Amino acid sequence: MADKIRVAVAGASGYTGGEVIRLLLDHPNVELAFLSAERSAGTPIGAVHPWLRNHPGAAGLKFRPLAELEEVDVAFGCLPTGTLPGKLPLLAERAKRVLNLAGDFRLRDPQEVQEFYPRTAATPIEEEFSYYVPELSQGVPEGRFINLPGCMAVATIYALYPLFAEQLVEPQVVVDAKTGSSGGGRGSSEQPAERSGNFRVHKLHGHRHTPEIRQAIAEFTGTAPELRFSTHSLDVPRGIMVTAYSRLRPGTAALDVKRAYAKAYVGKPFVRVRPAPKAPQDFPMLKAVNGSNVAEVAVAVKGEQCVAVAALDNLIKGAAGQAIQAMNLISGFDEAAGLPRTAVSP
Repeated sequence: MADKIRVAVAGASGYTGGEVIRLLLDHPNVELAFLSAERSAGTPIGAVHPWLRNHPGAAGLKFRPLAELEEVDVAFGCLPTGTLPGKLPLLAERAKRVLNLAGDFRLRDPQEVQEFYPRTAATPIEEEFSYYVPELSQGVPEGRFINLPGCMAVATIYALYPLFAEQLVEPQVVVDAKTGSSGGGRGSSEQPAERSGNFRVHKLHGHRHTPEIRQAIAEFTGTAPELRFSTHSLDVPRGIMVTAYSRLRPGTAALDVKRAYAKAYVGKPFVRVRPAPKAPQDFPMLKAVNGSNVAEVAVAVKGEQCVAVAALDNLIKGAAGQAIQAMNLISGFDEAAGLPRTAVSP
C-alpha cells in the first residue's frame, strides 16, 4: 500500500470543490490537509456543504485563506476560471503538483485563449500545463502542472475519439450537448424558477469548449474535426448528455465502428461502451451515470449515418472524479481508488 499524500483543495466552497472534498474524504491514500475559500475562511465545511457535515472525517475541517497553504503533494485548483493564474506562484511554491479543473490552461493557441479566456490571457505565467485525459493521454505527465478537460468537452471527446482514431468518419461533425444546472456553478445568476420545468438553448455558436474539443481530437488522433457544437440547459441538477452526428467514410461498415469503440476503451474502467443498444433504456442516460465516475458511450449506424452518444456526471467524471482519477494514476495508486462506479437513483 502506497503512503498517504497530503492534498489541498483551492477554491473548495464551490460545487466542484465540494465534490473533490467528498470523494477525498473516503480516499484510502489521501490526507486532506488544506481547504481554501477566501469568503468562507474560518467556517466549518459542513456549514457551506451541508451534505458533508455528517462525515466523521469532516469534523474540525475549516476553510482557510489560500495564503496560509502549507506544503502539500497535490493541490486541486477548483477556483473560478481566470483566478488561478494570479494564485499560481503561491501554489507552485507550496505544492509538488497542481491539477487544475478550471478552463485556464486548456487551450494552446494564444489567440483562442485571448478570445475564450481573456482573464487568463491577462495574467501571463511561466509554468506550462499538460492537457490530460486519463483514458487517452499517453503515459503519466512528467511536469508538475496539469489541466483537466471541460465537462462537456470530455463527454464529446469520449463520443468522437474512436471514430477519428480509426479514420472512420468525414471531418464534419455536429454535436448537441445538454447539461444540468450545476454546470453553471454556485455563482450562476440563473433563477431556479426559470430553469424548473424548462428546456432551453444555452449557446448555439461560439462555446469555449469548441476549440478545446477540436484541439484534443487533433492531438489524440491526428485529425481535427470540422465541428459544429451547440449546448442546451436541462432541468436537472447534474449530468451531461452529448449526441454527435457524423457521416461514415466510403467503405466503412457498422462492424468497423463497433470494433473501433471496443478497441478504444478496452481496459478503461471508467468509460463503458454500451453493447448494441436495442431499446431506449439501453443507451447512455443520466440515471445510469449520475453519482458515479463512469462515462457511458454508445453508437448507432444506419447506412452512412453515424450517431454517437455519451453521458456522464458533470461534477464527478466531468470534473472532480476525473481529477482524482488523474491523481491516482500520477501517484501510482489504484486508478479506481476513492471513485464510485455505481450511479444514484432515483
